[in-house]
Amino acid sequence: MLHVLFVCLGNICRSPMAEGIFSHLTVERGVQSIIVADSAGTSGFHAGELPDPRAMETTVTHGIELTHLSRKLDFDDFLKFDYILSMDSANLDIILAMQKRSGHNRAKVLMMRSFDPEADDDMDVPDPYYGGINGFDEVYQMLMRSNEKFLEFLQQRHL
Repeated sequence: MLHVLFVCLGNICRSPMAEGIFSHLTVERGVQSIIVADSAGTSGFHAGELPDPRAMETTVTHGIELTHLSRKLDFDDFLKFDYILSMDSANLDIILAMQKRSGHNRAKVLMMRSFDPEADDDMDVPDPYYGGINGFDEVYQMLMRSNEKFLEFLQQRHL
């Protein structure tokens, strides 16, 4: 079984959206029993909270319900997960520093948009938290493209 973790700052916008989209795609492709996903934040600001209402509204319009409760990334995640995908470079630095301190190198740490065929030089998924619903729609599209290609990558490499 493959374990995938999506990580952003607070785990209420980008990473739970990425988790929900990815899980939806695994069901569509019939691989949900062999590839599972979770999400976390590098901070614990929102621990125990549901995703941002705008994130939930955006995904529901695409038939995806978000039920994840926010949690903070911890050292055990580097043992449990095969892949950890960061939403941006600032969080990538934190993830890599934590991985080094954990002493566990099992997880491959990657940028989410490294799988986005429309990504330019900026590999960050922008944080829509301080904007309007349009920012969440834009992030949804980025995450859908990225997750489709990431799932293809996993299927080619591991299945």
